Amino acid sequence: MAELEQPREKRWKGSQDEMTISDRRKAKEARKQEIKRLKELKFLKKLEEQKAKEEEAQKDLEETKERGRLYTVSVALPGSVLDNAQSLELRTYLAGQIARACTVFCVDEIVVFDEQGGDAKSVEGEFRGIGKKGRASVQLARILQYLECPQYLRKSFFPKHQDLQFAGLLNPLDSPHHMRIDEESEYREGVVIERPCKPNKGSFVNCGMRKEIQIDRKLQAGLRVTVQLHKSEKSEIKVLKGTVVAPHAPRTESGLYWGYTVRLASCLSAVFTECSFKDGYDLSIGTSERGSNVDNVTLPSFKHLLVVFGGLQGLEASVDADQNLSLTDPSILFHHYLNTCPGQGSRTIRTEEAILITLSTLRPKIDAAVRGPASN
Repeated sequence: MAELEQPREKRWKGSQDEMTISDRRKAKEARKQEIKRLKELKFLKKLEEQKAKEEEAQKDLEETKERGRLYTVSVALPGSVLDNAQSLELRTYLAGQIARACTVFCVDEIVVFDEQGGDAKSVEGEFRGIGKKGRASVQLARILQYLECPQYLRKSFFPKHQDLQFAGLLNPLDSPHHMRIDEESEYREGVVIERPCKPNKGSFVNCGMRKEIQIDRKLQAGLRVTVQLHKSEKSEIKVLKGTVVAPHAPRTESGLYWGYTVRLASCLSAVFTECSFKDGYDLSIGTSERGSNVDNVTLPSFKHLLVVFGGLQGLEASVDADQNLSLTDPSILFHHYLNTCPGQGSRTIRTEEAILITLSTLRPKIDAAVRGPASN
Protein backbone atom coordinates (compact mmCIF):
# COMPACT_ATOMS: atom_id res chain seq x y z
CA MET A 1 0.00 0.00 0.00
CA ALA A 2 2.87 2.31 0.80
CA GLU A 3 4.34 1.64 -2.66
CA LEU A 4 1.04 2.51 -4.32
CA GLU A 5 0.55 5.75 -2.40
CA GLN A 6 3.99 7.07 -3.27
CA PRO A 7 3.28 7.59 -7.00
CA ARG A 8 0.00 9.29 -6.12
CA GLU A 9 1.91 11.73 -3.92
CA LYS A 10 4.33 12.35 -6.76
CA ARG A 11 1.54 12.86 -9.26
CA TRP A 12 -0.14 15.37 -6.94
CA LYS A 13 3.11 17.27 -6.52
CA GLY A 14 3.59 17.28 -10.27
CA SER A 15 0.13 18.74 -10.74
CA GLN A 16 0.95 21.44 -8.13
CA ASP A 17 4.17 22.29 -9.99
CA GLU A 18 2.27 22.55 -13.27
CA MET A 19 -0.23 24.98 -11.69
CA THR A 20 2.59 27.08 -10.26
CA ILE A 21 4.31 27.34 -13.64
CA SER A 22 1.02 28.32 -15.27
CA ASP A 23 0.44 30.98 -12.62
CA ARG A 24 3.93 32.28 -13.11
CA ARG A 25 3.43 32.52 -16.85
CA LYS A 26 0.19 34.38 -16.32
CA ALA A 27 1.83 36.70 -13.79
CA LYS A 28 4.73 37.31 -16.15
CA GLU A 29 2.36 38.06 -19.01
CA ALA A 30 0.37 40.36 -16.73
CA ARG A 31 3.56 42.19 -15.77
CA LYS A 32 4.48 42.56 -19.43
CA GLN A 33 1.06 43.98 -20.16
CA GLU A 34 1.33 46.34 -17.18
CA ILE A 35 4.79 47.52 -18.28
CA LYS A 36 3.47 48.01 -21.80
CA ARG A 37 0.50 49.97 -20.44
CA LEU A 38 2.77 52.13 -18.29
CA LYS A 39 5.04 52.82 -21.24
CA GLU A 40 2.04 53.82 -23.32
CA LEU A 41 0.81 56.10 -20.54
CA LYS A 42 4.27 57.64 -20.21
CA PHE A 43 4.42 58.15 -23.97
CA LEU A 44 0.95 59.69 -24.03
CA LYS A 45 1.88 61.94 -21.13
CA LYS A 46 4.99 63.06 -22.98
CA LEU A 47 2.91 63.75 -26.08
CA GLU A 48 0.43 65.78 -24.03
CA GLU A 49 3.26 67.78 -22.44
CA GLN A 50 4.78 68.44 -25.87
CA LYS A 51 1.40 69.46 -27.24
CA ALA A 52 0.84 71.78 -24.25
CA LYS A 53 4.25 73.39 -24.83
CA GLU A 54 3.47 73.90 -28.51
CA GLU A 55 0.08 75.42 -27.65
CA GLU A 56 1.72 77.72 -25.08
CA ALA A 57 4.37 78.79 -27.59
CA GLN A 58 1.67 79.44 -30.18
CA LYS A 59 -0.33 81.40 -27.62
CA ASP A 60 2.72 83.50 -26.73
CA LEU A 61 3.33 84.11 -30.44
CA GLU A 62 -0.28 85.20 -30.94
CA GLU A 63 -0.10 87.45 -27.88
CA THR A 64 3.08 89.01 -29.25
CA LYS A 65 1.36 89.59 -32.57
CA GLU A 66 -1.63 91.11 -30.79
CA ARG A 67 0.54 93.29 -28.57
CA GLY A 68 2.87 94.61 -31.24
CA ARG A 69 1.86 96.66 -34.28
CA LEU A 70 4.21 96.17 -37.19
CA TYR A 71 2.46 98.35 -39.78
CA THR A 72 2.54 102.14 -40.03
CA VAL A 73 0.14 104.80 -41.28
CA SER A 74 1.48 108.01 -42.82
CA VAL A 75 -0.39 111.15 -43.83
CA ALA A 76 0.89 113.70 -46.36
CA LEU A 77 -0.57 117.15 -46.90
CA PRO A 78 0.63 120.48 -48.34
CA GLY A 79 1.74 123.26 -46.01
CA SER A 80 -0.38 125.63 -48.08
CA VAL A 81 -3.44 124.55 -46.10
CA LEU A 82 -2.44 127.27 -43.63
CA ASP A 83 -3.06 129.83 -46.39
CA ASN A 84 -6.75 129.20 -45.81
CA ALA A 85 -6.48 130.88 -42.38
CA GLN A 86 -6.49 134.66 -42.05
CA SER A 87 -4.35 135.23 -38.96
CA LEU A 88 -1.51 133.68 -37.00
CA GLU A 89 -3.94 132.57 -34.29
CA LEU A 90 -6.20 130.80 -36.80
CA ARG A 91 -3.23 129.23 -38.59
CA THR A 92 -1.99 127.89 -35.26
CA TYR A 93 -5.44 126.53 -34.40
CA LEU A 94 -5.67 124.86 -37.82
CA ALA A 95 -2.32 123.12 -37.24
CA GLY A 96 -3.62 121.97 -33.86
CA GLN A 97 -6.72 120.45 -35.49
CA ILE A 98 -4.52 118.49 -37.91
CA ALA A 99 -2.32 117.23 -35.06
CA ARG A 100 -5.36 116.16 -33.02
CA ALA A 101 -6.94 114.32 -35.97
CA CYS A 102 -3.74 112.41 -36.73
CA THR A 103 -3.24 111.49 -33.07
CA VAL A 104 -6.80 110.26 -32.61
CA PHE A 105 -6.32 107.83 -35.51
CA CYS A 106 -2.78 106.76 -34.48
CA VAL A 107 -0.93 108.22 -37.47
CA ASP A 108 2.79 107.39 -37.25
CA GLU A 109 4.18 109.96 -39.70
CA ILE A 110 3.04 113.33 -41.04
CA VAL A 111 4.70 114.54 -44.24
CA VAL A 112 4.30 118.24 -45.04
CA PHE A 113 5.10 118.97 -48.68
CA ASP A 114 5.45 122.27 -50.52
CA GLU A 115 3.07 122.71 -53.44
CA GLN A 116 5.26 125.47 -54.86
CA GLY A 117 8.35 123.26 -55.09
CA GLY A 118 10.34 125.13 -52.45
CA ASP A 119 13.39 123.52 -50.89
CA ALA A 120 12.13 123.36 -47.30
CA LYS A 121 13.64 120.33 -45.62
CA SER A 122 14.03 121.61 -42.07
CA VAL A 123 12.09 123.75 -39.64
CA GLU A 124 14.75 126.43 -39.45
CA GLY A 125 13.52 129.96 -40.14
CA GLU A 126 10.27 131.75 -39.44
CA PHE A 127 6.87 132.04 -41.02
CA ARG A 128 6.85 135.17 -43.17
CA GLY A 129 3.20 135.42 -44.10
CA ILE A 130 1.10 133.73 -46.75
CA GLY A 131 2.06 133.65 -50.40
CA LYS A 132 4.66 131.90 -52.54
CA LYS A 133 7.50 132.43 -50.09
CA GLY A 134 5.46 132.29 -46.93
CA ARG A 135 7.13 129.08 -45.67
CA ALA A 136 3.77 127.83 -44.42
CA SER A 137 5.15 124.28 -44.54
CA VAL A 138 7.84 125.24 -42.03
CA GLN A 139 5.36 126.75 -39.61
CA LEU A 140 2.97 123.81 -39.88
CA ALA A 141 5.80 121.31 -39.31
CA ARG A 142 7.11 123.24 -36.31
CA ILE A 143 3.70 123.38 -34.60
CA LEU A 144 3.11 119.68 -35.31
CA GLN A 145 6.49 118.83 -33.76
CA TYR A 146 5.81 121.06 -30.76
CA LEU A 147 2.46 119.40 -30.02
CA GLU A 148 3.86 115.87 -30.41
CA CYS A 149 6.65 116.51 -27.91
CA PRO A 150 5.77 115.63 -24.27
CA GLN A 151 5.21 118.77 -22.21
CA TYR A 152 8.13 118.15 -19.85
CA LEU A 153 10.54 118.07 -22.81
CA ARG A 154 9.38 121.15 -24.73
CA LYS A 155 11.70 123.59 -22.99
CA SER A 156 14.66 121.45 -24.02
CA PHE A 157 13.76 121.30 -27.71
CA PHE A 158 11.64 124.35 -28.50
CA PRO A 159 13.06 127.77 -27.60
CA LYS A 160 10.80 130.77 -27.81
CA HIS A 161 9.75 131.31 -31.44
CA GLN A 162 7.29 133.51 -33.30
CA ASP A 163 5.66 130.52 -35.00
CA LEU A 164 4.82 129.07 -31.57
CA GLN A 165 3.43 132.29 -30.17
CA PHE A 166 -0.09 130.85 -29.74
CA ALA A 167 0.78 127.13 -29.55
CA GLY A 168 0.31 127.12 -25.79
CA LEU A 169 -3.42 127.78 -26.28
CA LEU A 170 -3.95 124.62 -28.35
CA ASN A 171 -5.70 121.53 -27.07
CA PRO A 172 -3.15 118.94 -25.87
CA LEU A 173 -2.79 115.72 -27.85
CA ASP A 174 -2.82 113.64 -24.66
CA SER A 175 -1.28 110.67 -26.47
CA PRO A 176 0.10 107.68 -24.49
CA HIS A 177 3.69 108.98 -24.45
CA HIS A 178 2.61 112.26 -22.80
CA MET A 179 3.13 110.93 -19.28
CA ARG A 180 2.18 112.45 -15.96
CA ILE A 181 4.91 112.63 -13.31
CA ASP A 182 3.67 109.65 -11.25
CA GLU A 183 2.23 107.62 -14.11
CA GLU A 184 3.63 104.10 -14.41
CA SER A 185 4.69 102.94 -17.85
CA GLU A 186 7.11 100.49 -19.44
CA TYR A 187 8.46 103.22 -21.75
CA ARG A 188 9.09 106.95 -21.45
CA GLU A 189 10.43 109.71 -23.65
CA GLY A 190 13.34 111.65 -22.23
CA VAL A 191 16.25 113.98 -22.87
CA VAL A 192 19.88 113.22 -21.98
CA ILE A 193 21.07 115.75 -19.40
CA GLU A 194 24.45 117.18 -18.42
CA ARG A 195 25.25 115.22 -15.28
CA PRO A 196 28.55 113.52 -14.44
CA CYS A 197 28.45 109.75 -14.30
CA LYS A 198 30.92 107.11 -13.13
CA PRO A 199 33.25 105.37 -15.62
CA ASN A 200 31.59 102.57 -17.60
CA LYS A 201 28.20 103.85 -16.50
CA GLY A 202 25.46 105.30 -18.69
CA SER A 203 24.18 108.86 -18.95
CA PHE A 204 21.28 110.28 -16.98
CA VAL A 205 17.97 111.08 -18.68
CA ASN A 206 15.11 113.35 -17.66
CA CYS A 207 11.96 111.34 -18.34
CA GLY A 208 9.55 113.63 -16.53
CA MET A 209 9.68 111.61 -13.29
CA ARG A 210 10.66 112.63 -9.77
CA LYS A 211 14.01 110.88 -10.26
CA GLU A 212 16.28 110.85 -13.27
CA ILE A 213 16.88 107.59 -15.12
CA GLN A 214 20.36 106.15 -15.68
CA ILE A 215 20.50 104.46 -19.08
CA ASP A 216 22.70 101.64 -20.32
CA ARG A 217 25.05 103.76 -22.45
CA LYS A 218 26.75 107.14 -22.54
CA LEU A 219 25.14 109.60 -24.94
CA GLN A 220 25.55 113.23 -25.86
CA ALA A 221 23.54 115.66 -23.73
CA GLY A 222 20.48 117.14 -25.40
CA LEU A 223 19.45 114.03 -27.35
CA ARG A 224 15.85 112.88 -27.21
CA VAL A 225 15.65 109.16 -26.42
CA THR A 226 13.03 106.47 -25.83
CA VAL A 227 13.76 104.61 -22.59
CA GLN A 228 12.48 101.23 -21.45
CA LEU A 229 12.36 101.29 -17.66
CA HIS A 230 13.69 98.36 -15.64
CA LYS A 231 11.23 96.81 -13.22
CA SER A 232 12.36 97.09 -9.63
CA GLU A 233 10.80 95.41 -6.59
CA LYS A 234 12.40 97.92 -4.24
CA SER A 235 10.17 100.90 -3.58
CA GLU A 236 12.98 103.08 -2.25
CA ILE A 237 15.64 102.62 -4.92
CA LYS A 238 18.41 105.20 -5.18
CA VAL A 239 18.94 105.23 -8.95
CA LEU A 240 16.29 104.21 -11.48
CA LYS A 241 17.66 102.22 -14.41
CA GLY A 242 16.57 102.03 -18.03
CA THR A 243 17.59 100.88 -21.50
CA VAL A 244 17.61 103.07 -24.60
CA VAL A 245 15.45 101.47 -27.31
CA ALA A 246 14.46 102.39 -30.85
CA PRO A 247 11.66 104.99 -31.09
CA HIS A 248 9.41 102.40 -32.75
CA ALA A 249 9.88 99.81 -29.95
CA PRO A 250 6.73 100.80 -27.98
CA ARG A 251 4.69 100.29 -31.16
CA THR A 252 6.32 97.12 -32.49
CA GLU A 253 6.81 95.36 -29.15
CA SER A 254 3.90 96.53 -27.00
CA GLY A 255 1.41 97.86 -29.52
CA LEU A 256 1.42 101.34 -27.98
CA TYR A 257 0.76 104.44 -30.06
CA TRP A 258 3.88 106.53 -29.50
CA GLY A 259 3.17 109.74 -31.40
CA TYR A 260 4.09 110.76 -34.93
CA THR A 261 7.23 111.94 -36.67
CA VAL A 262 7.21 114.99 -38.95
CA ARG A 263 8.99 115.13 -42.30
CA LEU A 264 9.26 118.04 -44.72
CA ALA A 265 9.22 117.38 -48.48
CA SER A 266 10.04 119.95 -51.15
CA CYS A 267 7.29 118.71 -53.51
CA LEU A 268 4.72 115.97 -53.96
CA SER A 269 7.11 113.54 -55.66
CA ALA A 270 9.58 113.94 -52.77
CA VAL A 271 6.94 112.49 -50.46
CA PHE A 272 7.59 109.15 -52.19
CA THR A 273 11.27 109.41 -53.16
CA GLU A 274 12.45 110.59 -49.72
CA CYS A 275 10.45 107.99 -47.78
CA SER A 276 12.04 107.18 -44.42
CA PHE A 277 11.12 103.49 -44.68
CA LYS A 278 13.62 101.21 -46.37
CA ASP A 279 11.22 99.62 -48.87
CA GLY A 280 9.02 102.71 -49.28
CA TYR A 281 5.24 102.81 -49.01
CA ASP A 282 3.75 99.55 -50.25
CA LEU A 283 0.22 101.02 -50.27
CA SER A 284 -0.62 104.62 -51.22
CA ILE A 285 -4.01 106.32 -51.33
CA GLY A 286 -4.80 109.67 -52.93
CA THR A 287 -7.94 111.52 -51.87
CA SER A 288 -10.13 113.57 -54.20
CA GLU A 289 -13.78 114.17 -54.97
CA ARG A 290 -12.93 112.88 -58.46
CA GLY A 291 -11.76 109.53 -57.08
CA SER A 292 -13.54 106.18 -56.88
CA ASN A 293 -16.14 105.53 -54.20
CA VAL A 294 -14.35 104.37 -51.03
CA ASP A 295 -17.26 102.06 -50.16
CA ASN A 296 -16.38 99.79 -53.10
CA VAL A 297 -12.71 99.34 -52.15
CA THR A 298 -11.03 96.58 -50.14
CA LEU A 299 -7.47 97.30 -49.04
CA PRO A 300 -4.76 94.63 -49.41
CA SER A 301 -2.36 93.81 -46.59
CA PHE A 302 0.50 96.30 -46.19
CA LYS A 303 3.44 97.33 -44.05
CA HIS A 304 3.50 101.08 -44.70
CA LEU A 305 0.37 102.95 -45.74
CA LEU A 306 0.46 106.51 -47.11
CA VAL A 307 -2.66 108.67 -47.38
CA VAL A 308 -2.18 111.90 -49.34
CA PHE A 309 -4.42 114.97 -49.13
CA GLY A 310 -4.48 117.92 -51.50
CA GLY A 311 -4.53 121.62 -50.72
CA LEU A 312 -7.06 124.30 -51.62
CA GLN A 313 -6.98 123.33 -55.32
CA GLY A 314 -6.73 119.57 -54.75
CA LEU A 315 -3.99 117.10 -55.68
CA GLU A 316 -4.25 118.16 -59.33
CA ALA A 317 -2.63 121.49 -58.46
CA SER A 318 0.15 119.71 -56.55
CA VAL A 319 0.89 117.51 -59.58
CA ASP A 320 0.95 120.47 -61.96
CA ALA A 321 3.37 122.41 -59.75
CA ASP A 322 5.79 119.47 -59.39
CA GLN A 323 8.54 119.78 -62.01
CA ASN A 324 9.57 116.15 -61.43
CA LEU A 325 6.20 114.88 -62.63
CA SER A 326 5.23 114.90 -66.31
CA LEU A 327 1.76 113.40 -65.84
CA THR A 328 -1.52 115.25 -65.62
CA ASP A 329 -3.68 112.62 -63.95
CA PRO A 330 -2.78 112.36 -60.23
CA SER A 331 -4.50 108.98 -59.87
CA ILE A 332 -1.53 107.33 -61.64
CA LEU A 333 0.66 108.11 -58.62
CA PHE A 334 -1.40 106.02 -56.19
CA HIS A 335 -2.56 102.45 -55.75
CA HIS A 336 -6.03 103.83 -54.96
CA TYR A 337 -7.51 107.23 -55.78
CA LEU A 338 -10.56 107.56 -53.56
CA ASN A 339 -13.48 109.82 -52.83
CA THR A 340 -13.85 109.27 -49.09
CA CYS A 341 -16.99 111.40 -48.75
CA PRO A 342 -19.28 110.60 -51.70
CA GLY A 343 -22.38 112.76 -51.96
CA GLN A 344 -20.88 115.63 -49.96
CA GLY A 345 -23.25 118.46 -49.16
CA SER A 346 -20.66 121.24 -49.29
CA ARG A 347 -18.85 122.30 -52.46
CA THR A 348 -15.54 122.02 -50.64
CA ILE A 349 -14.17 119.93 -47.78
CA ARG A 350 -11.38 121.56 -45.83
CA THR A 351 -8.20 119.53 -45.36
CA GLU A 352 -8.59 119.26 -41.59
CA GLU A 353 -12.10 117.92 -42.19
CA ALA A 354 -10.92 115.58 -44.96
CA ILE A 355 -8.35 114.02 -42.60
CA LEU A 356 -11.02 113.16 -40.03
CA ILE A 357 -13.47 111.89 -42.64
CA THR A 358 -10.90 109.81 -44.52
CA LEU A 359 -9.20 108.21 -41.53
CA SER A 360 -12.51 107.32 -39.88
CA THR A 361 -13.72 105.77 -43.17
CA LEU A 362 -10.48 103.85 -43.74
CA ARG A 363 -10.10 102.62 -40.16
CA PRO A 364 -12.25 99.45 -40.49
CA LYS A 365 -10.69 98.74 -43.91
CA ILE A 366 -7.19 99.07 -42.44
CA ASP A 367 -8.10 96.74 -39.55
CA ALA A 368 -9.45 94.16 -41.99
CA ALA A 369 -6.33 94.41 -44.16
CA VAL A 370 -3.78 93.95 -41.37
CA ARG A 371 -5.72 91.13 -39.69
CA GLY A 372 -6.20 89.14 -42.88
CA PRO A 373 -4.37 85.85 -43.53
CA ALA A 374 -1.94 87.57 -45.90
CA SER A 375 -0.69 89.86 -43.10
CA ASN A 376 0.34 86.94 -40.93
